[in-house]
Amino acid sequence: MSPHRPRILVIDDEPQIHRFLGPALEAAGYEPIRADNAAQGLAAIASRAPDAVILDLGLPDMDGKDALLRARAFYTGPIVILSARDMETEKIDALDAGADDYVEKPFNVGEFLARLRVALRHRLNQQGAPAVVETGDLRIDLVKRLVTRAGQAVRLSPREYDLLARLVEGGGRVLTHRQLLTAVWGPANVDDVQYLRVFIGHLRQKLEADPSSPKHLTTESGVGYRFVAD
Repeated sequence: MSPHRPRILVIDDEPQIHRFLGPALEAAGYEPIRADNAAQGLAAIASRAPDAVILDLGLPDMDGKDALLRARAFYTGPIVILSARDMETEKIDALDAGADDYVEKPFNVGEFLARLRVALRHRLNQQGAPAVVETGDLRIDLVKRLVTRAGQAVRLSPREYDLLARLVEGGGRVLTHRQLLTAVWGPANVDDVQYLRVFIGHLRQKLEADPSSPKHLTTESGVGYRFVAD
């Protein structure tokens, strides 16, 4: 019996995207499913939920963000936005609306597949996120609320720890400024982006080998931050 190949639904009206992505997904061990517009895509999600959805924002029958909101009403799997729209506000709106990640066209297929793997892994971990994350010389125990670097305990303030834990629980996803500020400081502080930058800076000083060139707490310019494990 052949192993299950994750089904990846690609919702895009550009034939060349399907011609390019289809073989790339197959070569990476996925089963690509094609939809040329939002209506086809939403019907495909409803009839047999795929393992992940790749969604273009510029669809002929519906704005992709509206399609995203409709999909999120009944689909909990990963959704990765693929779009030529490069405005930061577009990325932020899509991520805040429930997208797992955002890849701009034109794109590198290797980076795209890496983002897809992260989104799939994050969704698998959501029901039982790992209690301990180890990467490089960092060890983060989310149960004991203990962070060590090279075997030595790292002193973090409660806010610093909460911010780090939220990023780690993101499983490699980019989390927007709004998502992080709401989760750690509450909805009244969603505009305090500079405050968030200060705390990210504190964490980098304590956790990164080279805070000026961080490996783990990375910036998605104008959008938010990720925690990247080796």
